[in-house]
Amino acid sequence: MTEHVHTVVVGGGAMGSAAAWQLASRGVETVLLERFEPGHRHGASHGASRNFNVAYATDTQVGMIVESERLWREVEAQTGQALLTATGLVNHGADPGFASIADALHARGIPAEFLPPQEAARRWPGLRFETPVLHTPSAGRLDADRSVAALQQAAAAHGVDVRHGVRVTAIEVVDDDRVQVVTERGDLLAHRVVVAAGAWTTKLLGHVLDLPRLTVTQEQPAHFALLDDSFDWPGFNHWPGPDDAWWHANVYGMHTPGEGIKAGWHRSGPEVDPDARDYRPEPAQLAALQRYVREWIPGADAEASLAISCTYTTADDAAFVIDSVGPVTVGAGFAGEGFKFTTAVGRMLADLTAGRPAPEMFSLRRFG
Repeated sequence: MTEHVHTVVVGGGAMGSAAAWQLASRGVETVLLERFEPGHRHGASHGASRNFNVAYATDTQVGMIVESERLWREVEAQTGQALLTATGLVNHGADPGFASIADALHARGIPAEFLPPQEAARRWPGLRFETPVLHTPSAGRLDADRSVAALQQAAAAHGVDVRHGVRVTAIEVVDDDRVQVVTERGDLLAHRVVVAAGAWTTKLLGHVLDLPRLTVTQEQPAHFALLDDSFDWPGFNHWPGPDDAWWHANVYGMHTPGEGIKAGWHRSGPEVDPDARDYRPEPAQLAALQRYVREWIPGADAEASLAISCTYTTADDAAFVIDSVGPVTVGAGFAGEGFKFTTAVGRMLADLTAGRPAPEMFSLRRFG
């Protein structure tokens, strides 16, 4: 028997859960399908910490930062959960346009200050600095696991039918107003479907939409034991200079309470099939990450680490994919930068199902 519903959201990670919350808050009958059980570790939305980094230069992205913070606070108010903690964030290393970023933030009333390396080291002695530092005090840290659970709690409170352990095996467009969602537990016929399936996007939609190439990689940050708790740790981003050829990419990190200092190479992991991962760190990258901690994070113990694993899904231009074709809406390619924007992306995905476009920079049309 086929079940009839207005909108199906496929993927109960951060983006899908946010979209379901937004849809239901508008009175849209919504079913949220998630392949795995709550708290699983197979995708990109798990763990206890993500940087809420505000250091962006485009008006679209800065606007999304402002909206995302407002909506995260709304989720907190609706659920009684503490999700976003203001810790500040420091950006340093080879300058990727810090002045433009600061100008864009100031234009929106977001504080940003430049500090000499000596002052930054005085404030945050657990980190080492050799270049001027862009400090954004309103940045922070999101609890990823708690955020996904809270989004689903808020969605369910608005009437979303949240179903875990339901694997979608196929999506077929019937016409401009009907799409069939095939699962291992039966079919659903919906007016709209939102697919926010992360690493599984191409497997589900490759035959339905003309998607760009979406590369799935297994990223392998680690938590390092905390040595210095004499100050409040900020989040951090560090770009390599000409003498840092041994780096695998730029570095991001933050303090994860109870787990230590999280640090990782950004977008450098091996390409993987999300259904055939080994979850084991690549030895050379882990060794280089330990070297980075020895040289640049004196407040953490490079020899006491616990490697963790997640997936990145990345379009060739590294920008998000947020668009609709007919009754199918897709959110993909968030590539380790999306979590902070989750609540704004959820609003965009819900808007798309009602015919309102997302920003052009995220459109499928940019790929021709």
